[in-house]
Amino acid sequence: MQTRKLGRTDLHIPVIGLGAMFIGASAPDQPGQHDEELAAETVVAAIEAGSTFIDTAPVYGGAKSERVIGRVLRERPDLAEKATVVTKVGARPGERNFTYDAVMRHVGASQERLGLETFDLLSIHDAMGQPIDDVLNGALRALRKLQDEGIVRYVGSAMNDPLTNEPYIETGEFDAAVVPNGWSLLNRHAEKRIFPAAEKHNVGLLMAQPFERGLLAIGAKPGATFHRRTFSDAVLTHVAEIETLCETHGVPLAAVSLQYILRHPCVSAVIPGARIPEEAVQNAEASEIDVSEAFWEELLPILRHWDADDIGR
Repeated sequence: MQTRKLGRTDLHIPVIGLGAMFIGASAPDQPGQHDEELAAETVVAAIEAGSTFIDTAPVYGGAKSERVIGRVLRERPDLAEKATVVTKVGARPGERNFTYDAVMRHVGASQERLGLETFDLLSIHDAMGQPIDDVLNGALRALRKLQDEGIVRYVGSAMNDPLTNEPYIETGEFDAAVVPNGWSLLNRHAEKRIFPAAEKHNVGLLMAQPFERGLLAIGAKPGATFHRRTFSDAVLTHVAEIETLCETHGVPLAAVSLQYILRHPCVSAVIPGARIPEEAVQNAEASEIDVSEAFWEELLPILRHWDADDIGR
């Protein structure tokens, strides 16, 4: 798979990674209910397919995601040599704590679950509603200490709300940022402040939720359900229009959704979620599917930004 440099770091990562929130989930709208064997198979499939960058967090599956990934790394040292596994601090099951002491505890627990002594990247996770100065003085100070100790190489911001992500990226303190809900075929929020800040500070952007919880992977199918999302009829009609264009040019909607994000020069990688091995492989292969410039010339003019009311955020 093609690789790109992650911002100002010295990491070169595949353009399509694996977001590990949904691995092994029993249904697309139930990330907390998962099959451990299926989750492990999904991680293995992703790495073998070239998606060697794995993004997880303690809150994914109530820490099950980290444990499963740790199991794969222990059982498959050949895959562990290829993989870059990154996780997050601050948010844990039943706890959101961004103090210095809490983050030190969080990192120790993630080290144990993942079986890793050091991390290439640790990100502050979902600090919505927290005073940014408090988070920088607590969580970021802890990460800087861990950098001094050689436990973490680079620090990141990872906020589910792009409005929260913006000021963190704008500080220039962070080497990378995980950005959900910021850029997709339906969402242009990142071009307001996130892309300019990332360009100014050379922050590596890892774009999450590229499929808008699955709509931009499976299309506007009748009766489909999506995790925490309800889309307006206008959005579903728009997606159906995009699907028709994809069918005319013979390209999969999912591949278009991922490649569209990768077309932006500020984006280092996209980290779609995968529930089962087949999804992980399809995502990895999407970067190699040929999408013609003629297709993009037809698609780009019809794209627009949809407000939160229309896309269910």
